[in-house]
Amino acid sequence: MMHTTSIAEPKNTVSKTEKVVAANNKSKTPVAQEREEDGTGVIGLDPWLEPYSGGLKHRYALYKAWREKIENEGGYEKFSRGYERFGFNVSKSGITYREWAPNAKEAFLFGDFNGWNNSSHPMTRDNYGVYEIFLPNKADGTPAIEHNSKLKITMIKPDGTRIDRLPAWIKRVTQDLSVSPTYDAIFWNPPKKYQWKNKAPPKPASLKVYEAHVGIATPEGRVGQFTEFTANVLPRIKKLGYNTIQLMAIMEHAYYASFGYQVTSFFAVSSRYGTPEELKELIDTAHGLGITVLLDVVHSHACKNVLDGLNNFDGSDHQYFHEGGKGRHDLWDSRLFNYNSHETMRFLLSNLRFYMEEYRFDGFRFDGVTSMMYLHHGIGYGFSGNYHEYFGDTVDLEAVVYLMLANDMLHKLYPESITIAEDVSGMPTLCRPVTEGGVGFDYRLSMAVPDMWIKLLKEKSDDEWDIGNIVFTLTNRRYKTIAFWLMDKEMYTHMSVLTELTPIIDRGLALHKMI
Repeated sequence: MMHTTSIAEPKNTVSKTEKVVAANNKSKTPVAQEREEDGTGVIGLDPWLEPYSGGLKHRYALYKAWREKIENEGGYEKFSRGYERFGFNVSKSGITYREWAPNAKEAFLFGDFNGWNNSSHPMTRDNYGVYEIFLPNKADGTPAIEHNSKLKITMIKPDGTRIDRLPAWIKRVTQDLSVSPTYDAIFWNPPKKYQWKNKAPPKPASLKVYEAHVGIATPEGRVGQFTEFTANVLPRIKKLGYNTIQLMAIMEHAYYASFGYQVTSFFAVSSRYGTPEELKELIDTAHGLGITVLLDVVHSHACKNVLDGLNNFDGSDHQYFHEGGKGRHDLWDSRLFNYNSHETMRFLLSNLRFYMEEYRFDGFRFDGVTSMMYLHHGIGYGFSGNYHEYFGDTVDLEAVVYLMLANDMLHKLYPESITIAEDVSGMPTLCRPVTEGGVGFDYRLSMAVPDMWIKLLKEKSDDEWDIGNIVFTLTNRRYKTIAFWLMDKEMYTHMSVLTELTPIIDRGLALHKMI
């Protein structure tokens, strides 16, 4: 169980420049209006971006092209509800199961419900590679597939070989280590649905975040449970004064030691901690205590497991991911999404919508944003802060545009939602609205700060600390600190006792202490 409050660069921080912009919003000049429409509105806040206006326009044009595609499918509202079409959906008359598997030539559903006969329930294919099967209710009106029973999809590849997979949109998977480390897909359809009791609290004006891992939130040498966290940990978090919880390792992951960052089933919450209903109770209870709940969402990569993951799902290397080396993360040994794929975009945006709707999370901390935004994934790359590092051939525009769409969707559909980017690169515009040409996050989690302290403690004695580097890391923000607002350029020349005390420094220090 861990906690952190090192969140930097909030979108609702108001700089002097922003105040001027807000005051002028009522009577925008044609140039300002044009910039807001072409993605260069952020230049009004940061003139250093002017040389990169072409790059800002290009990525905004890509964003608008995607928005048009999504609008053609009913907009965010419909496009992000993929989980209501794909996977298993229960109606009054039966169960419909759909799966996108364009490389497969045939597909069948099998499991406990049909004695594991892998040919008795064929699925039909449409022109887009989507397979479908409808199972009508039994004669007594009960579903054809029993709640909590196991099942799989089996597919025939173009070369005639057969492959078995867990459904990609499955909402429950479990692991029986006495049989196999591979997960089993579970049809989850409890007869009694969870009844929510509490409304979500208002969006905090300022976040105080407690980062937690349910599995290690117990002093005992075992995996903690949702119910234990609800009863024992939530009251402590409330008493300590935190107003927000960020839950790690919720999306199902085969490798427990990955802390949840090797996701295998994106729509299933980890069965190690309990049932979906018990997680809902945890979130519901937190809301009752006035605590906002964020999900640590992993859309930066996926586990490379084949039998119980998305990798090679339909027998191809490139279904949800890039093929070849571009689709593999050398450091994490995992698969990388193809954010320019229509169905990958539907899958990921729907994944966000699912957790907002089904579990009533209040927002997300996006993991691995630095890895997503750059083709080098930040591996062996030291960011100096020079703007040329953020625009050019090293940027993965497809991933940046996905993040713009994700933020735009969440803030349009859920105005009170919160999004946090885990980024160490210092990407400018990261926490500005998409309408201005920004990426759209509310906050940036400044991972460089704790990483700096850990590195110092591991590798240096205290007499070897580089104070200049420490100060730079602690103050490296796109917007000025209060001290810089008060004292500006004299911070560089007159902060030493060896130089004269100027009126600006004298007044600035006094006002800073008062503030």
